Amino acid sequence: MKRTALFAFFLLCSLAGCAPRSLVDDPRPLAVRIVESEMARNPSPMQLDGIPTGKIKWNYTTGLELLAMIDAGEAYNRPDFYDYALRYYDSIVQPDGGVLTYRKEKYNLDHICPGRPLFLIAERTGEARYGHVLDTLFAQLQEHPRNDDGGFWHKQAYPHQMWLDGLYMAQPFYAEYVVRKIDDSERFGSLKADIVSQFVLVGQHTYDSGTGLYRHACDLSRRMFWCDKTSGQSAHAWCRAMGWYAMAIVETLQYLGVDRTTQPLVDILNHIYEVLPRYADPATGMWYQVLDQPGRAGNYLESTGSAMFVYALLKGVRLGYLPASMQPAALRLYEGLVERFVRENEDGTVSLVDCCAVAGLGGKGDRSGTFDYYISEPIIDNDCKGIGPLVWASIEYDRARGVVR
Repeated sequence: MKRTALFAFFLLCSLAGCAPRSLVDDPRPLAVRIVESEMARNPSPMQLDGIPTGKIKWNYTTGLELLAMIDAGEAYNRPDFYDYALRYYDSIVQPDGGVLTYRKEKYNLDHICPGRPLFLIAERTGEARYGHVLDTLFAQLQEHPRNDDGGFWHKQAYPHQMWLDGLYMAQPFYAEYVVRKIDDSERFGSLKADIVSQFVLVGQHTYDSGTGLYRHACDLSRRMFWCDKTSGQSAHAWCRAMGWYAMAIVETLQYLGVDRTTQPLVDILNHIYEVLPRYADPATGMWYQVLDQPGRAGNYLESTGSAMFVYALLKGVRLGYLPASMQPAALRLYEGLVERFVRENEDGTVSLVDCCAVAGLGGKGDRSGTFDYYISEPIIDNDCKGIGPLVWASIEYDRARGVVR
């Protein structure tokens, strides 16, 4: 990392960590309080992400948060967190291994993500239905439509499009499946190379040399109304999209490890954290909804993407993908994240505020990817896409301080 960037990074983090931090200092682990609060707000796991009572949906946001809850349960010896998650999977996965509301033929990368908790659930329960789902999701990836260069389409309905979001949806699952289940060394090597290539390709197609950031998505056909007709890129770097990218790298490397084959992922991750300080808010160290427009009128500090960046930074440092010298900055950034975005409620629960509810490109509503579009999407509390990374960041913070292993 360049010295100037590193100096700016520590400066921002020092500013972020100067306010009182009662929630950080509380002896009750914040990760536990967050999970307990979510369980109180959503007595049934089927209700997460605003799913109406009586409905159930194979949903990446639900799967993301439940995986974080399981991890918190493991870290703090709370088996009830696992039991809560199991209720969802026991309900949605049928005895024959079918999954309610999942359709492989849609070839949607979002539908891979909620399968990740099933690795542990299949082990603990010994039930074949859960292993069958894992195999089905892997089969989807092997049949998934691709661009001519091998990059996955984000979904069948979005031909030739690669979104940064999609790397998180598919690659950590893909990597864990390959490590756990592929014994043939030649096939393992081929699949590992394919996993790495997805990160490299999306980086090449979305990189903005003018800012050093990665745009939300690209359309390699150059046909979508939201893309530049020369580069195929969308108009802006969106905070959460780059957060997905950073998290995906860290969580994929935790399975594949660092070697010559996976070094490109380490290089991309280090580049991300070299560039991010330039776009952080000087007063808090946090990041804006439209990442490449810091301080612009109407732009706002967004919690889900900021939580993703902090979590991936803490974990990347712990696992050696980022310099160990960045740990003090990472800890201060976590404290700044909690101070800026986590609210203690009168009933004793805690909430994550200033979450972008959703953002995308094209699809229903012809989402344009313009600055005005991104800041027009609803801002809510306790979005699953922020709660999960906040729980993981809190666990990482406690690990760094020796509170948990």
